[in-house]
Amino acid sequence: MAEIDVARLRAELTGPYATVDVVESTGSTNADLREAAVRGAPDRTVLVAEEQTAGVGRRYRHWVSPKGSGVYLSILLRPTEVAFSHVGSLAMVAGLAMLDLTRELGVDAVLKWPNDVLAGPDRGKCAGILAESVASEELAVVLGIGVNVRPLGEDVPPAAGGLRPTSLEEEGASVTDRTLITKMLLSAFSERERRWRAAGGHLERAGQLEDYRAHCETLGRKVRVLLPGDTTLVGTARDIEPGGGLVVVTEDGREHSVLAGDVVHLRAVP
Repeated sequence: MAEIDVARLRAELTGPYATVDVVESTGSTNADLREAAVRGAPDRTVLVAEEQTAGVGRRYRHWVSPKGSGVYLSILLRPTEVAFSHVGSLAMVAGLAMLDLTRELGVDAVLKWPNDVLAGPDRGKCAGILAESVASEELAVVLGIGVNVRPLGEDVPPAAGGLRPTSLEEEGASVTDRTLITKMLLSAFSERERRWRAAGGHLERAGQLEDYRAHCETLGRKVRVLLPGDTTLVGTARDIEPGGGLVVVTEDGREHSVLAGDVVHLRAVP
């Protein structure tokens, strides 16, 4: 099983990214880059791991990251042109970059707001996204993306909400070379992130809001949203706001704007 070729990545991604490193194993690439951000690591620093021993998703849920099975990477971004209130939409930009990748690979995939990529006719989870702000003198965000490239095995439990894990290979991807997939994903993200940054983090001005709406399977569904303090909101997911928030309309006709950072769980209601 070939390892990710860091020399090839550096040769093809120098320009869009300041540095690209690949490590054999680490606890969490997001945690590593949060520490690097505090030490002054530059904008668009990339860290890729062959495996993570303590990978996490939203709300510190465990993300299975076995060696050689996927692409596990984080990107440190310093989008000083973006207001903090719009930083939450970065996860949507990453989701769209993942869809750019799946299209190129011939994999049927959709987005589940705010940070999941589902693939195949049964809509298994093939990728997860986690954006975390860093406490520093200037705005800094670490964006983590975990992609299942090869099957994880039957002993891997379902993800939050009962989503079964799947992989690009299982869903018929035309390529499973992890170096090439990493390069394709980072290239797609660079293009979309630059447009997002130039638009001040405003998805609509970046020309990406309609694209997200068109591929977000959450929209139009009845959902149950669990918020901090055991507060529950039940209604229809009506729209995505330019800043990345989800608009939920309850049975009394009231609209509620839900931010990704405030959501503990979001489930479809049968």
